[in-house]
Amino acid sequence: MRGRSALALSVVALLAHDSGAGRTLPDYRYFRALSIDLVGRPPTLAELKAFEQPDFDLDRWLDARFADAPYVERVRRVYMDLLRLDLPPSVQFEPPAVMLHWTKIQDPSGKLIDLYFRYGQRRTDPLLDGQACFTEAEIGLKIPSSGPGIGTAKPVSQKLLDERTVVVKPWWLYADYRAATPQERASPEWITRFPGFELLLPLFVEPDGSTPMTGIRVCKEEAQVAEQGRVFATGRIVRKTDPLLPGRLTRLPPDTAFATANVGRAVSCTSNVAFQSSVGCGCGVGLERCVPNWPNGFVMPVLTPLGVTEPFFAAARPAIAWLRTWWGEEASHFIDEIFTNDRDVRELLTSRGTMINGPLAQFYRFLANVTCCGLGTEFGYAQAEPLFDPTMVPPSIVPHEVADWTWVPDRGPQASGLLTMPIFLVKYGTRRQRANAVYSTFLCKEFVAETVKLTPSNEPDLTKRAGCAACHQRLEPLAAYFSRVAESDWTYLPPAQFPVSVERCATADPEKMPGACKAFYDPAFTNAHHATLRGAYASPAHAEAGPVGLADEITAAPEFAPCVVRNVAQSLLGRALTTEDDAWKSEMARTFVDGGYKMRELVRAIVTSPRYRDANDARAVTR
Repeated sequence: MRGRSALALSVVALLAHDSGAGRTLPDYRYFRALSIDLVGRPPTLAELKAFEQPDFDLDRWLDARFADAPYVERVRRVYMDLLRLDLPPSVQFEPPAVMLHWTKIQDPSGKLIDLYFRYGQRRTDPLLDGQACFTEAEIGLKIPSSGPGIGTAKPVSQKLLDERTVVVKPWWLYADYRAATPQERASPEWITRFPGFELLLPLFVEPDGSTPMTGIRVCKEEAQVAEQGRVFATGRIVRKTDPLLPGRLTRLPPDTAFATANVGRAVSCTSNVAFQSSVGCGCGVGLERCVPNWPNGFVMPVLTPLGVTEPFFAAARPAIAWLRTWWGEEASHFIDEIFTNDRDVRELLTSRGTMINGPLAQFYRFLANVTCCGLGTEFGYAQAEPLFDPTMVPPSIVPHEVADWTWVPDRGPQASGLLTMPIFLVKYGTRRQRANAVYSTFLCKEFVAETVKLTPSNEPDLTKRAGCAACHQRLEPLAAYFSRVAESDWTYLPPAQFPVSVERCATADPEKMPGACKAFYDPAFTNAHHATLRGAYASPAHAEAGPVGLADEITAAPEFAPCVVRNVAQSLLGRALTTEDDAWKSEMARTFVDGGYKMRELVRAIVTSPRYRDANDARAVTR
C-alpha cells in the first residue's frame, strides 16, 4: 500500500481546506494517488491548483500522462519485476573468439608497449598456433591467456615486430574507425557526443602513462578484416601425453573433425568454426568483431535501482559486465516501446521487433553467433541460423552510441518478443524454467505438486511418472517449445540439421550413444530405431513451432487478458486481488480486449474505477 502517514494526510487536508474549490478530501487523496502512479511523485501546488479548477478534465489529464515517460516506466516495472530480468555476476560471456587479450612486451628500444591478441587464434607457425604471435625466445616471455607474461622481457627485433604485428585504430578509440583513415579519436567531447560510453583514462595512453595512444599493436592474424575464411587442417595428431613445445604453455590445437572433413570450405569469420579452423579470420575492421578483455575498462553504472541512466555511482567493469548490462536494457527499452506507442500488449511475446543501441548492434552483428555451433558441426551445422538475423541490424550504428536506441522492426522469422532475447534465455537457462516463467507471468498460473508419496521410478516420461505427472503433463509440452534453443544460450537448432526424430543417433543401448548425439538427443528417449531431440518428447509439434508457437498459444489463451488485468491492477491497487474482485476483473478484461489489448485503455479503466479510488481513501481502508 502507498504510504499514508499522518503528516501527508494533514498536508492534503490543509490544501483541501484552503482551496475553497469544493473538492473533498477523498478527491485530493485520489489525485495524489494518480500523480504518484502516473507521474512518479506527489502533485505540485500548481498541479493541485489546476485540479481545483471547475474545467479540470480528468480524461484529458490522463491522456497527457500516458504520453509521458513516468507512466511508461510505471507499467514497464510491473513486468520487469515479475520477470526479474537481471543476471548475477556469475553469468559469463567470454568466448575466446571475441575476447581480445593484451600483454606488455618490449619494443626494439626496450620501451614497454601493449600487444593485443586472441588466445586460440590459428597461425601457420606451429610454435605460435593458438597463442600470441611471439615465442619466448623472441621476447623473453611466455604469454598466458590472462595476466602478465611469464619470464624476463627482452626487446623484440624490429624485423619480427613488423612481420608479426600491425598498428590498428580500434573501435573504442575512434568514432570513425570504419573510415579508410580514421581521424575522430576519443576526446573529452565524447562525454556529450556519446553519453554513457566511457573508458578508463589509462586506456587512452601508452604504457608510459603520458604518451597519447593513437593506435594499438595487434598480431597480424587478429587484424584481418575478411568476412570469410577457409578451413584448414594441419594433419597433426595431438595427444594429451605429448610434451609441450619449447616456449609454449599449451599443446598445439588439434584438427577438429569438421576441419578434417571440410578443408578449403568457406566459413564466416563471425563464427566459432572460423576461429577454430581458419587462419584467414581476424577481428574485422577496427577490431569491431572483438571486445578488449580488460579486467576493468568500461566505466559503467553500479547499483541502478532507478535505471542505468540514474546510477548511485559508476565504476570500471570488465567487458562481460558491459555486454550483460545491455542485454537487460534491451528488454527494458523493448517494453518501453510497446507502452510508449500503446502497441498491442501481446507483442511483448509475439513481436519480431526489438530496440537496440550501439553495444547491442555490435553484439548482434559480430559477437552473438560465436556461441554456435560446437558439436553441432558433426551434424553439418557450421554457420548459425540466429534468432536475431545480423543483417537486420542497421549498419550505420556504431558501438559508442550507448544512449541512442533504434527500433528494429524485424529480427527474423524465429524472433518472438521477450522469449528470444538473450536476457530471458540466459536468466531462465533451462527449457522448463523458460516455460514456467512465461506460464506464471502471462497466465498467472502456478505449477503445484499434488500431495502424494513419491515412490522410486524408472519412468523417464515425467508426464507419466507418479508424483510428477500433475505438473509435468502441462509443463513438459510448454517446455518443448524451447527444444530448438540451446539451454543457457541463444543458439537456434534448425530442423534441417536437427530433426526431432533422427535415425543416425538411434541405438539399442543408450549408454553407447555417441557424444555428439548426446549433446542434442536424449538417451532416455532413444531406441534402436530413432532418437528424440532433447526436450521434444512431450510434444514434437511444439518443438517444431518454437518460441513463436508458445507466444501464439499463451496470447490466445483465455487466461491471458485476465492475467494482464491482475498484474497491472495489483500493482496499482497496492494489494492482491481476491475472489471478491472476480466480477470487476472480468469487466476490466473485457475493456482490455475490446480496446485492442492496449495498456492505456486498461490503466484508464483501472484508475477511474471506484476500486482504485477507494484503495486510496483512508476512510475506505479503515472501515
